[in-house]
Amino acid sequence: MKPLIVLASVFGLTLLLTYTFNAREDLYLAGRLALAVMLLFTSLAHFVFMKGMVLMVPPFIPMAIKKTMVTVTGVIEIIAAAGIMIYETRVIAGYALVIFLAALLPANVYATQRRVNMEAGDFTGPGIYYLWFRIPMQLFLIAWTAYFAIIHPYPH
Repeated sequence: MKPLIVLASVFGLTLLLTYTFNAREDLYLAGRLALAVMLLFTSLAHFVFMKGMVLMVPPFIPMAIKKTMVTVTGVIEIIAAAGIMIYETRVIAGYALVIFLAALLPANVYATQRRVNMEAGDFTGPGIYYLWFRIPMQLFLIAWTAYFAIIHPYPH
């Protein structure tokens, strides 16, 4: 839920600011900037909530590899945030981010089944019913990325 609040807040604020200073809103800039800020926000969880993020990885994977995976995926989110904001890289970054978001869905399903509470770093999470929110959210983020970074990547 927090990532969507960040996404919507930055999107709305950017629309307001671009309208205020340019006499017209910049929908595409707002969409990309909101996504980039959201990715920076979610990447923080990989470092701040490492213990909980590690619980999202199956137990048969050694701990050192789990921590590396969590760190690398956090770094990928930071790179993707930059990539969608850079004119020359935003389309390829958009495609890569769509693939990345789709690839993360099984980890989110697995974590939900185990009731992982990422912030607490334990197994007190909301459980399987969270998927009714998480799956549509993930699909929404994929569609948002496709629209703002792939379909409409350049200023009009």
